[in-house]
Amino acid sequence: MTKAPRAIGRIVIVGGGTAGWMAAAPLAQRMGGRCEVVLVESPDIGTIGVGEATLPPIRNYNQSLGIDGAEFVKRTQGSFKLGIEFRDWGHVGNRFFHGFGDFGPAIENRSSFHYWLRLKRANPAMPSYEEWSVSTRMAYANRFTPPQGGAPSAHNAYSFAYHFDAGLYAAYLRDYAMQRGAQRIEGLVVEVEQRPEDGFVTALKLKDGRRIVGDLFIDCSGFRALLIDGVMKSPFEDWTHWLPCNSALAVPSKSARELTPYTRSTAKACGWQWRIPLQHRIGNGHVYCNQFISDDEAAKVLLDGLDTEALDALRQLRFTTGCRRKSWVKNVVAIGLASGFLEPLESTSIQLIMDGVGRLIEFFPDLDFAPGLAAEFNRLMAAQYQATRDFIILHYKLTKREDSEFWRYLGAMPIPDSLSGQIELFRGTGHVSILYPEGFLEPSWISLLMGLGCEPEKLITNTLNIDEAMLRQHFERLRQTMVAVVADMPEHGAYIARHCKAPEPAAA
Repeated sequence: MTKAPRAIGRIVIVGGGTAGWMAAAPLAQRMGGRCEVVLVESPDIGTIGVGEATLPPIRNYNQSLGIDGAEFVKRTQGSFKLGIEFRDWGHVGNRFFHGFGDFGPAIENRSSFHYWLRLKRANPAMPSYEEWSVSTRMAYANRFTPPQGGAPSAHNAYSFAYHFDAGLYAAYLRDYAMQRGAQRIEGLVVEVEQRPEDGFVTALKLKDGRRIVGDLFIDCSGFRALLIDGVMKSPFEDWTHWLPCNSALAVPSKSARELTPYTRSTAKACGWQWRIPLQHRIGNGHVYCNQFISDDEAAKVLLDGLDTEALDALRQLRFTTGCRRKSWVKNVVAIGLASGFLEPLESTSIQLIMDGVGRLIEFFPDLDFAPGLAAEFNRLMAAQYQATRDFIILHYKLTKREDSEFWRYLGAMPIPDSLSGQIELFRGTGHVSILYPEGFLEPSWISLLMGLGCEPEKLITNTLNIDEAMLRQHFERLRQTMVAVVADMPEHGAYIARHCKAPEPAAA
């Protein structure tokens, strides 16, 4: 006879910020009063809050909560993101775009990029493959409108994500969660109580003496990893030998005249600089390795690289890249930075939070905490972290830069066998190997591999079956269509002003 589940009665989330409230909002929505959701946060402990760029699946998360897209952009001072522009990666003077979309419709169930490559071999003057990426064309023309429904066409052959103020997003989700029954408790955790017989967490003790009891504890305490490390001692796998950057400086600057619909990443002598345009400011940061450059020198690189005036003092961050071998141990589940950290080169931080919360909901336990649930959760999170790690290492490994010790180290360093195999397969045959189908797919790998100068030595045989003249006509018609469609779109700033302009801040 099937045993009735013994339901979880109280979920306790440790830590607020983006991770805490991204966990609280869907749990409060789905539990519907069947289970208490309590979030404990201390006003004395700050949040990282620099994850202001996202990937397209953030739209699915918001839609699952019933959040109105225009209202969300208004409330978070948001803008739209069509991809990432890379400058000086691979070699100084290089520029390429990782857009959210393909390079034209598939031909005989294969990416049109491979047919473009065939034409490029026959005619070196063939325009870049990026000419057939709608998202890239839109980004460089500074245009935006959401994809339109209907049959596949240049009007919908792209996707988009958001830039937003992470602090405002956390506050927005806090209001959402509390309206649906989530409780917020302000206080500093000073002690964690455990069940003697098995080590399960039973309660948190706050500095003022209050006890917060619970059945399931979600660790969103950031780098402190209060529960998953401090209590459960889950080992941390250090990936510094592959991703040596361990520091960042962040600073907001004034809005620019043109509100660009993309993130920019510019490689520097000992790291890279991000630029994220929001409605009320630009988010900027310099990610670097302090073994190769001092903090003062890194600060100068950041400030010299700003295109508008800084609005505040620089904020210093330290980190170690890597992840927990197990993010779920007993009745503790780590989400966000408590689970692991990968530098924000491809805007994956919020994606990892979102997927961690989604998997917890999918494998939500009862009071028996069946070990298989945690095992599957841990397997999937480990696979995602490793695949994301490899994609980020790719940006560094294919460099031809030798202008600093930092780049010379990266160009020579050994890399994971998994990534080495992916690079060699593409370089030798043109095929793209996707080891993690829920992560970055073929167009993303092509963007990075080609952008960094890794071009296939051979064509895929099946691309030779179509008449070359017909292919040329197809690509030219498609290019002309894309040019016309993008030219007809509104300017990005004008679209925001019309549909989702944030209110002006109140006068002081």
